[in-house]
Amino acid sequence: MTASLPSPASPLKIGTRGSPLALAQAHETRDRLAAAFDLPAEAFEVVVIRTTGDDAALIAKDRPLKDLGGKGLFTKEIEEQLSSGGIDIAVHSMKDMPVAQPGGLVLDCYLPREDVRDGFVSPGLSGWAELPQGAVAGTSSLRRRAQLLNRRPDLKVVEFRGNVQTRLKKLADGVADCTFLAMAGLNRLGRSDVPATPVEPEAMLPAVAQGAIGIERRGSDSRVADMLAAIHDAVTAQRLVAERAFLAALDGSCETPIAGLAELDGSTLRLRGEVLRPDGSEAISDDATCAVEDGAKLGHEMALKLLQQAGPNFFDWRG
Repeated sequence: MTASLPSPASPLKIGTRGSPLALAQAHETRDRLAAAFDLPAEAFEVVVIRTTGDDAALIAKDRPLKDLGGKGLFTKEIEEQLSSGGIDIAVHSMKDMPVAQPGGLVLDCYLPREDVRDGFVSPGLSGWAELPQGAVAGTSSLRRRAQLLNRRPDLKVVEFRGNVQTRLKKLADGVADCTFLAMAGLNRLGRSDVPATPVEPEAMLPAVAQGAIGIERRGSDSRVADMLAAIHDAVTAQRLVAERAFLAALDGSCETPIAGLAELDGSTLRLRGEVLRPDGSEAISDDATCAVEDGAKLGHEMALKLLQQAGPNFFDWRG
């Protein structure tokens, strides 16, 4: 496929949001493709696309994601550019991705997964057990809010939107006593200066697909498909197949606090899942294993099991 490789004169266009983390993920994608095909960085063009979720006024309102439009806030404009040919590939944080793609688009390339854990961020403290009674925690994640209130119902949880820099400033300004950030994002940004303590999955199960980068393309673009195959991480894909099947069968929106994590041990896949009421008053979970190739089936079955266990009243907040 040498003749169809991108070049500085005809670069491959990589679409991304403009946040520091999104750009770091786009640059990682570019660097992996450049290394795989021995191409200069100039053979790729990173195209920053402003999404609804990047609206500073929306971020400042500190409203729940579900009230602002859900996960599509961070992907709609990028996918429109991809569909129209304005970009060749789109780089996404997989935990931001809805479970279904728009017609004509395919999401079948994942980079090696980073640390899946949440990070507890608070100057001088190393975990929520050290927070005094009635302390204030800031998070924009419905899942983290519910998990935290389930573990520490005495805490007050406030909305806390924005990128890493914005959230750290809010913390410094005393808006909250602690917040949570994905360890993957901090690692990719090289932010070892952030006072973050990893929270083990046993204490706070992460979001589905946390720490994973997905690369979306047009289904008809065979040239790009061939290129992406060279950097695709099969292990990450096997884990995400199970997690996203779990999410899809439960509720792919941002209205339900859902956590899920698949891990591989040889040919065995372990899946842990959790669903909570938004106020943290109730949580149901499951932990099961299967053969790696049966991950999607296990994810679907686990979701149905939890739905049955929850009963109709569990979801009465949806109205």
